[in-house]
Amino acid sequence: MKFISEAADKRIPCYRVLSDDGYPIAGSRFEQVDKETAVKMYKSMVTLQIMDNIFYEAQRQGRISFYLTSTGEEAINIATAAALTSDDVILPQYREPGILLWRGFTLQEFANQCFGNSADYGKGKQMPIHYGSNKHNFFTISSPIATQLPQAAGVAYSLKMDKKEACVVAFTGDGGTSEGDFHAGLNFAAVMDAPVLFICRNNGWAISTPISEQFRSDGVVVKGQAYGIRSIRVDGNDALAVYNTIRAAREMVIHEQKPVLVEALSYRVGHHSTSDDSTKYRPVDEIEHWKTARNPLARFRKWVHKNGWWTDDEESELRGSIRKQLLNAIQVAEKMEKPVLAEMFSDVYDDLPSNLHEQEKSLRETIKRHRQDYPTDVPV
Repeated sequence: MKFISEAADKRIPCYRVLSDDGYPIAGSRFEQVDKETAVKMYKSMVTLQIMDNIFYEAQRQGRISFYLTSTGEEAINIATAAALTSDDVILPQYREPGILLWRGFTLQEFANQCFGNSADYGKGKQMPIHYGSNKHNFFTISSPIATQLPQAAGVAYSLKMDKKEACVVAFTGDGGTSEGDFHAGLNFAAVMDAPVLFICRNNGWAISTPISEQFRSDGVVVKGQAYGIRSIRVDGNDALAVYNTIRAAREMVIHEQKPVLVEALSYRVGHHSTSDDSTKYRPVDEIEHWKTARNPLARFRKWVHKNGWWTDDEESELRGSIRKQLLNAIQVAEKMEKPVLAEMFSDVYDDLPSNLHEQEKSLRETIKRHRQDYPTDVPV
């Protein structure tokens, strides 16, 4: 009689390429990234950072109702996007706008969604940051945690049936692994040999719940083996390591037609959202350490700069240009009309049922009686 130990003698290692100083770590095996790709990656990371800062401030000014940043996790966003193809289908959680940014979603399109205006593809029916784009193979974000994981297994199985040369990439945070849908999604994908790449952003916190209160296992990477899924742990603040990991994982998923789990270790530098104050449950000096000493942008910039591909003048010019573009996008989005009233009842039923007809009629009558209380920028 022999029981399996509750923990291995050694932790699963974490794949890294760059040191915190931006130098390749001796002995690290990685595929070199060309100048064009590297510079685009860095520019996209900077753009994402500035976009987060400006939209966050817009929420604090009362111009949008909600916002959520990717601060500290920019490398996971952009390096993953760079390693995929546009045919790969993304099922995001909510901290992956960098994927859309890389694929060509414009700053104006981000602003339109956050302001819920008439140019918003969701027609104002979603909270800010719940982006979606059929054109960019990016499923619309939904608030419930981990629901996208079993859905991803199903989408991936459909790609398998159609013999597509593409995979599904599904994101979740460490908090999502505490949901039953994490089990359902991974087990379904494993049993059905669905070509889906699961990426867990282990940033240490599920809102205010630390990972020490979520699981006793060695992080998330060890969970894959229990489902019969190949897995790897990567430094999520190392853009080169993430890029190489995702490229290799994608090849496995597509050519072997099996799922893979990637655990990307990082740290959520920002608050969970604009509804949260993380200084109430974690030390300020801890946040500051990750914001400065372990900053993914700073590390990748050092490497790009050492290669002679980036200068301080280019940095200053880029940041000034992106800031101007974002401020202009916000002004345009803010002045645009909201979706017409009828859109509140559209896009669910092919033929609107009688109860919704009655609700729309009742709403219009209420507006007519209390016109002074109704927003003037919403066409009736």
